[in-house]
Amino acid sequence: MVVDGIDETDETVDRLFHALADATRRDILRRCVRGELSVSRLAAAYPMSFAAVQKHVTVLERAGLVTKERRGREQLVRTDPDAVGRARQALDELESAWRARVDRMSGLLTEDVGTGDSGAPAHDENTTEGPDG
Repeated sequence: MVVDGIDETDETVDRLFHALADATRRDILRRCVRGELSVSRLAAAYPMSFAAVQKHVTVLERAGLVTKERRGREQLVRTDPDAVGRARQALDELESAWRARVDRMSGLLTEDVGTGDSGAPAHDENTTEGPDG
């Protein structure tokens, strides 16, 4: 769906890869794949403030990579199992688009070589004139 020239899918993919671009967020994701963890337990694993870890979790949540559930005073974080599939699908689509472009360029180059059209002016080997004409 395109709104004001912005593709909603592109925004989703941007959020996904922005979230995955940070090593701490990737590590949080790995830890939560093994099982749900509280934000406070995650925060204990990093040399940063609780608030900083909370912000990382929020970025992951906005990207759809994790979900948070409040249980009592704790917020439990778990990885969305379909999230990696969405990232893989986005990469597969990019790969497909680039392969199609390369194939088109290769086809054009093959056509040029086959027709002898290199884009350079033709040189007549029978001409005896020198460079001054």
